[in-house]
Amino acid sequence: MSRRVAAIPLPPWLAHTLRAQRGPVPWSAVVRGALTAGPLLLVAVLAGRTSLGVVAALGAMFAGINDRPGSRRASVKRLGGPALAGAAGLLTGTYAGQHAGAVVLTLLLTVVGLVAGGFSAIGPIASGAGTQLLVATAIGAGMPLPEPGWVRAAVFLAGAGWLIVLRLALPTPGAIAGDYRFDGERHAVAAVYDAVAALLDAVGGPKATDRRAALTAALDHAQDALAGPRLRRYASSAAERRLHGQYAAALPLAEAATALAWAGEPVAARAAEGPRRLAAAVRESTPGGPLPAPTRSAPALRALDDALLHAADAFDQTDGSDLHTRRRTPTALFRAAFGAGGREYGLRVALCFGASAAVAQALHQSRWYGQYTHWYWLPATAVFLVKPDLGPLASRVLCRAAGTVLGALVFAGFAAVLPRPAGLVVLVALSGALIPVATRHFAAQTAVVTVLVLSLVMVGGEPEASASRLGETLLACAIVLVVGHLPMPGKRGGGVRARLAEAGAAAHAYLVHVLSESDDRAARWTLRREAYRTLSEARGAIALSAAELPAIARHTEGTDVIAAVLERLVDTTTACAVHLDDTGRLTPRHTEQLTRLLAEFDRARGTAGLRAIELPIPV
Repeated sequence: MSRRVAAIPLPPWLAHTLRAQRGPVPWSAVVRGALTAGPLLLVAVLAGRTSLGVVAALGAMFAGINDRPGSRRASVKRLGGPALAGAAGLLTGTYAGQHAGAVVLTLLLTVVGLVAGGFSAIGPIASGAGTQLLVATAIGAGMPLPEPGWVRAAVFLAGAGWLIVLRLALPTPGAIAGDYRFDGERHAVAAVYDAVAALLDAVGGPKATDRRAALTAALDHAQDALAGPRLRRYASSAAERRLHGQYAAALPLAEAATALAWAGEPVAARAAEGPRRLAAAVRESTPGGPLPAPTRSAPALRALDDALLHAADAFDQTDGSDLHTRRRTPTALFRAAFGAGGREYGLRVALCFGASAAVAQALHQSRWYGQYTHWYWLPATAVFLVKPDLGPLASRVLCRAAGTVLGALVFAGFAAVLPRPAGLVVLVALSGALIPVATRHFAAQTAVVTVLVLSLVMVGGEPEASASRLGETLLACAIVLVVGHLPMPGKRGGGVRARLAEAGAAAHAYLVHVLSESDDRAARWTLRREAYRTLSEARGAIALSAAELPAIARHTEGTDVIAAVLERLVDTTTACAVHLDDTGRLTPRHTEQLTRLLAEFDRARGTAGLRAIELPIPV
């Protein structure tokens, strides 16, 4: 008789290390990567300005790491913001490295780490900017180049700017429907309708919760894709205004689908056909066409049918502009950067960045590097390891070490046979093309970036440095692993608690608006989007914290329970909104569920120090 061997569950930090993102190959980004760092370096080598080519290739490489799927307009901010921060860091580091001694320079880098770390707590783009600011400051201070600081900064920006130009100008392969400039927005909006259909298919089943979370992610992505920077305040072209209208029309559909999922009663299969047809119409820039026969036996089904009819009408309109977003005030941004979460983030980054810079300076002053100045690699590596929003510390240390070993070995093999500098320029171009694919796993990304950087170092005139880079990376891993787990002043887990507090405040604002029975549906949809978005961000922060080593993860235990209660509260509030629209009153089930969830939240909130949420009016 055979025995079934029970699988041993992996610890969260190890499971995170082995997890990789999946999806189709981003061929557009691969093409852009091949056309940036390598060609820029080739032009500089042919012109006899190799050092400028190295800096331009670095700018293109960092921009390539941030080159993710999305709309062209949103990519300007996603790529341009960090590039500006990197140029500022290169400028600061260059002049600090030329005029400051080892002690003053180390203190300066620590202060920059504190500011950049706190700033990174604002959001993903701010985090990317903080990363490039820190890495470029270390490179500027430690990489010997003949050009002055302002030239380095300008060339670094030019390298990143070239990728942005390609991102805006090149059409997406296979994008034949509509204006190719808006293919990112079009696919993002279509994904929302697909997510609505998937949620309707899962109503009443075990996958409904995951499908609702996927719908939130699709709405967040579409909102970001449509809300990129623009020269004018509103969308100027008919195609873009139509996409805005189609996105806005999906919000009541998402609301009705969420209410159906909350009710938990399976719906007819044809209910999902309408959103699917609309998704295809958005993707192909065609009219919506006929919709399936309506089912109006319940308030949420009637809301779904009304939303479908409204969405079908919106496909021929060009007056959509409201994305139902709430802009963060300067006060909110300041609170995020310098509140409890930002202070903890900044202190952790500053300590690791400063400690690695101090060790690197000590090695440099003792001539451990020989006649070549390599000390910038140590603090630059620490930056990629320590930033909390980029992944759990232990996972990133393991991936960085493994990726560096692999990248150094691959480069050593190529360096032994390739002609110089032509072969190395080709290797830079190949590595640039592989970065968009390698970003699915940090170890793979590290390996590709290691090959690219070592190629640039050798093209710049320094000897093959695989062994020293490997040693410095392992030393940085040890420093970050020790310093990152030192006791910190104040209560740990501030970033997670700050996210939860923001989500709780958004859920409360949404609940107050719905129970006030206001007729302002635009405000309601804005509040609902804010509630679900902040909850999604809190969930992400909680998941990363849970994957840390137990010494750090224990500080946020129980926060996942609070997030789950808030999610059910927001779902219930959405169901209340739909029911109030249809009947003007709530059922006993709605009021009992609200009361129970608020009581659960009140019992659990103490672990995170959150404020209570009370029913704004009797129900």
